[in-house]
Amino acid sequence: MLYAYRSVVFNGELRDENGMEIISRLILLSAEDSHSDIHLWINSPGGSVPMMHAIADVIETLPNDVVTVAFGWAASAGQFVLMMGTPGKRLALPHARILLHQGSSGIGGAAADIELQSGDLRTVRDTVLHRIAEATGKTYERVFEDSLRDRWFTVEQALDYGLIDRIVESPADLRGGIGAP
Repeated sequence: MLYAYRSVVFNGELRDENGMEIISRLILLSAEDSHSDIHLWINSPGGSVPMMHAIADVIETLPNDVVTVAFGWAASAGQFVLMMGTPGKRLALPHARILLHQGSSGIGGAAADIELQSGDLRTVRDTVLHRIAEATGKTYERVFEDSLRDRWFTVEQALDYGLIDRIVESPADLRGGIGAP
């Protein structure tokens, strides 16, 4: 049913399995029609950073506009994927919540291993924060400071910050999404 509406749902924690499912559906919908929008509905606490980047890279590579829509919550990797939708088409339902933070990692082991892992973690963090800064129009320094602790946004706050472009107030706001084939 959702397929007929050119919609993909990203629900739950992002893992390799469901991440590849999301990517496969995006690519398939694009291959069938490279001109119509694809809607990616997001309700997620976050998850895999490599898979988050993979989905974002696919979204940026597709010829289609990808309309991202937050419902429930879009936290961490969910927030990042939401923000990587086509500019002007990053949406949220009125009661969605959005979390910006730097994420965490379970690094451990010998001191030399921890040093190497922490260097990689800094590189990943900087890449994520630079992409957030670019997508929101904020400086890297501002995003860095704002993400030091969990920062929850209402949809109005997310709109002001630049994480989304619009709050969905009626079915017409979805422009061909669910309910309007």
